[in-house]
Amino acid sequence: MKISVALDKIDEKQLFVPAFQREYVWRRDDAKQLIDSLLKEYPTGTMLTWETANPPELKGPHKYDQQQGAVRILLDGQQRLTTLYMLIRGDLPPYYTPPEIIHDTRGLYVNVETLDLEYFKKQKMEKDPRWQNLTAIFRDEVWDQDIFKGLEERGEEVDKDRARLISSNIKTIERILDREFPEQTIPVKASIREAIDIFYKVNASGVSLTDAELALAQISGYWPQARDTFKAKLAELAERGYVFKLDFVVYALLACLFNAGSNMRLLHDQTNEEQLRAVWKRLDDQVLDYVANLMQSHAYVDHTDEINSIYALIPIIAYCYQQDGHLSEMEIRKVVKWFYYSQIRYRYVSQTPQKLDRDLRIVKESDQPFHELLQVIKDERPLEILPDEFVGRAISHPLFPMMRWLFKSRGATCLTTGVKLSQPMGKKYALENDHIFPFSKLKVAGYGKGNRLKYSLAQELTNRAILTQIANRSKSATTAEDYLTGIASKNPAALKKQSVPMEPELWKVENYDRFWLLGASFWLRN
Repeated sequence: MKISVALDKIDEKQLFVPAFQREYVWRRDDAKQLIDSLLKEYPTGTMLTWETANPPELKGPHKYDQQQGAVRILLDGQQRLTTLYMLIRGDLPPYYTPPEIIHDTRGLYVNVETLDLEYFKKQKMEKDPRWQNLTAIFRDEVWDQDIFKGLEERGEEVDKDRARLISSNIKTIERILDREFPEQTIPVKASIREAIDIFYKVNASGVSLTDAELALAQISGYWPQARDTFKAKLAELAERGYVFKLDFVVYALLACLFNAGSNMRLLHDQTNEEQLRAVWKRLDDQVLDYVANLMQSHAYVDHTDEINSIYALIPIIAYCYQQDGHLSEMEIRKVVKWFYYSQIRYRYVSQTPQKLDRDLRIVKESDQPFHELLQVIKDERPLEILPDEFVGRAISHPLFPMMRWLFKSRGATCLTTGVKLSQPMGKKYALENDHIFPFSKLKVAGYGKGNRLKYSLAQELTNRAILTQIANRSKSATTAEDYLTGIASKNPAALKKQSVPMEPELWKVENYDRFWLLGASFWLRN
């Protein structure tokens, strides 16, 4: 099918995207690479369509009418075709609304002399007539004579060869509309189930979709409103600081329905629909909110960006679902302890589905699941945290969020504003971190990149204060001694609650080694 024909069919309501397809996820570089391949006449893949008079739920506002007869459903090639629609038409395709476009790939520019592609850069493009908006060329708003005139006004010569090259390149761009996307079509007689199976097989052979995304496509085939229903809940959780993708919901459903973490095919069968809806109702109405509140109130985790692997929440969700109610204080303590160690000891940073299989089986079968889950971590790595683990550890290490949670549990405050670190409100009071000893001063004292060990010590997590954004951006002290002296005079308790050594002698740059050693020992004692 020609690209121009495919775009026309979208406008004429003859080619649709099914609701079970994932959202538009391409980025600007993906869009640029697609156009570059088309200009160079490289292969750009095929389209898989399904011709049917009984289509599934469709993306967008259009509702299928049987009087339309057979229509085409786009099963594979949606990212490419959506990109081309936006770049060629300059608008969103009718099956998407602006909030659903995570990365708007419109506004690509092309140099009509070199065929280089870039997004708008004012300094580079504003006074260079060779750079033209790609969409304007497809809309027939770009004339080669205007480009020649613009170049001549800049004092550049446009001889016949140069003019011929520019005119030829504009035609090359316009000929993209005539490029063919080879089309494979599933016949009319196929059922929705068969079409989704083919969609699965096509995507399973590549790397474009995760297993969870493919499972979500299957779920949306027999429960068309599932994707929008899940997204509504995710938006609600995100407002409270708990940000998840749709993949996370699929893992939670698999865990609660089948006590599994890897076999996503269990969710493909449409006989699951009634059970799946029931599981989701409890997750939506009770379990997800309960777990979020539990983590905020007892583990002091206010935001998912403090967690190195959100999948540690899946066994907790499955356990709370299994308990069919609220946990006792003892159970909560066990859950929180295990969660902390799952983060410190990197339980889910690799082989996540397989580890979830094991852990969820324990949740299902054990009388003391989180005691056994803790033993699983202990079998792999010791639970005891030793002083050496702090040496050279930067804020990317899981000990740093652990420090934040500890400080919050003590009622710690921002050193400058006095605002509690737990659940600060508003963007200006979002939590940030800053060097206590400024790196510029430590560098002069020999802690620069020239000495690898000392440089890592300068970046160490014990040299970080947790501040609200407004305090961090307004911090003006140039030395640790000046900064900490000012805090100590106004709010000495704030220093103690963030494990900052209180001896003023240690605030001098020449005593930095003793400062971070004492800070680490304070943390371990608590």
